[in-house]
Amino acid sequence: MHDVYIIGAHHHHHHDQDTTWLVTGARRRDHITPVLRQLHWLPVRQRVDFKIAVLVFKSLHGLTPPYLSEDCQLVMDLGRCHLRSADIHTCAVPRTQTRLGDRSFAVAGPRLWNNLPVELRQRDICLSEFRRLLKTFLFC
Repeated sequence: MHDVYIIGAHHHHHHDQDTTWLVTGARRRDHITPVLRQLHWLPVRQRVDFKIAVLVFKSLHGLTPPYLSEDCQLVMDLGRCHLRSADIHTCAVPRTQTRLGDRSFAVAGPRLWNNLPVELRQRDICLSEFRRLLKTFLFC
């Protein structure tokens, strides 16, 4: 497991609001969520999930450096006995002893991947289609 950690993105929230107000002309008192939806922008938490899921997708398809690809292994690629999870492209999630370890890419990435709908985890899907379907899923 490598020391690539996922940093909380809550501090970017205010920058997003400032940008949204600037782009839309909305007042600061207006609730921001409907404005973000109108712009088709994901809220911060979903945007972080989007970026992590895309990184896992790229890792599984050999589009990232080895230090990231090694952190995302499909159950079927680990040489374990045939499991039902291997048929639906499930990632192996390493066990950790700490909350910080749970936030590492090696754990958080595969865990997020396994929670995506099966349609998004198909091997034959291209990156652009994955991104489109993922964004639609995260908006729901």
